[in-house]
Amino acid sequence: MGVNVLVKLSLLPSYLWDRLWAPVWKRGMRYCGRGVYLRPMSSDIKGIENLSVGDGTSIPKGSTIYCTDAPLTIGRKVIFGPRPTIITGDHRIDIIGKYIIDVTVDEKLPENDLPVVIEDDVWCGANVTILKGVTIGRGSVVAAGAVVTKSFPPYSIIGGVPARLLKMRFTEEQIKENDRLLYGK
Repeated sequence: MGVNVLVKLSLLPSYLWDRLWAPVWKRGMRYCGRGVYLRPMSSDIKGIENLSVGDGTSIPKGSTIYCTDAPLTIGRKVIFGPRPTIITGDHRIDIIGKYIIDVTVDEKLPENDLPVVIEDDVWCGANVTILKGVTIGRGSVVAAGAVVTKSFPPYSIIGGVPARLLKMRFTEEQIKENDRLLYGK
């Protein structure tokens, strides 16, 4: 038996464990579409009840998804590279005389937890981080390693720390044609 075969066999228990538990996790979501690929036991997912995922989306092992008191909505046919991080909230840091870790959920402000929306047909490269209050428009590409702290329109190519618009994927005419073909718009 070759080394490559042994390496592949070593990955089998983790894969099977994820396959066993994925249907349970999917039922726990706010919404889960058809054909969603999910590796829940090989990822760090909190607040599953605030997570909605559209048809045909792939969430790889090694994902970190924290849905606080704000929802995370991932559209249809979204793909992620290895190890994405998506967080819909953060900590309150402005209370004098209290350690940050001691601030309770009841003391948080509404702006501490904001929804994240990743629209249809988005590709997020390896090690992206998407933070609270962000909407990534349909058809966008997020470059590997980007830290997304603000929203971007459809068909953006974004990257950097913090992420910025690098260029648009298509011209206005191409966007109209693409939308017509894919969405009937």
